[in-house]
Amino acid sequence: MPVELMDFNQAIRRASASGHVHALLGNGFSRACRDGIFSYGALFDRADFAGLSPYCRASFEALGTTDFEAVIKALKHASILLSTYEPEATDLAAMMRDDAERLREVLVKAIAGSHPSWPGEIEPAAYAACKTFLSNFERVYTLNYDLLLYWAFMQDAIDPPLECDDGFRYPDDGPQEYVTWEVENSFDQKIYYLHGALHLFDAGSELQKYTWRNTGVRLTDQVRDALAHSKYPLFVSEGTSAEKLERIKHSGYLHRGLASMPKISGSLFVYGLSFADNDDHVLRMIEVGKISNLYVSIFGEPSDAHNAAIVRRTQKLVDARRARNVGRRRPQDLDVRFFDATSAKVWG
Repeated sequence: MPVELMDFNQAIRRASASGHVHALLGNGFSRACRDGIFSYGALFDRADFAGLSPYCRASFEALGTTDFEAVIKALKHASILLSTYEPEATDLAAMMRDDAERLREVLVKAIAGSHPSWPGEIEPAAYAACKTFLSNFERVYTLNYDLLLYWAFMQDAIDPPLECDDGFRYPDDGPQEYVTWEVENSFDQKIYYLHGALHLFDAGSELQKYTWRNTGVRLTDQVRDALAHSKYPLFVSEGTSAEKLERIKHSGYLHRGLASMPKISGSLFVYGLSFADNDDHVLRMIEVGKISNLYVSIFGEPSDAHNAAIVRRTQKLVDARRARNVGRRRPQDLDVRFFDATSAKVWG
């Protein structure tokens, strides 16, 4: 069945007329700004595999991918199967598990190492376009680790003005070089980093967000300094959806963010998400939630293989929602429409 693509502004007008409007951002949001940095291929080219086994880099070539999460998943599954097929190959199975764990750190360092150094590397016109895009939404959920969304919200001198509440506040004992998140601050929260981010660090007793305003030091420099001292940001890059969910449940911040999704109502715009299996834990929040209208971005021809896969996955959401509604007094079906990603002009 052919897919009809709406213009983004047309979709926004339709959604705004029927209630609340929210956004879920995938990797396409960052790639629309700097594709040469945030595509998996670019990250793979910049990755340092020196601390891993000599086979790890070759695993990407063997699987025909540059997707870190796909290789992490494959290595973990391979180690389990190896233990079954060849129980005595314990060293090899352990090597695969170790490579899978270390790949997460390689990915973090690759993103931090290739990230724009400071907000000024992005043109004011690009920020203006991005803020115009973001101004359409009441809540913004993102699966991206980079700083672009945060930087866009911080551009106070560029119109339109945006409400920026990510739940972080100054610690009770006074100003520090960072701000912290507490549950009581989350009730007014509007921005959610569902898989963590480069500037969020789990310090055990508190979740810290690094800032420029408190230190005068560029965020990217703070992150790189932290990595140099073996401090890693809050990052969910496990290979499977189940593993991601397990990781999320061990963080009050991440778990509360994900759990807030089923409570929102109205329309949800999904931009730049591939609807891959390893994000099923997020898609399920749409399935079980109150969102009645889902608007999904399509980049390129709808008939392309990756876009056809997105369409099929959204149909599964529709079917699952309908099945859940059987017997309910006030069933809320899910209406899905698609819009042209380029028409959103996210970064101009």
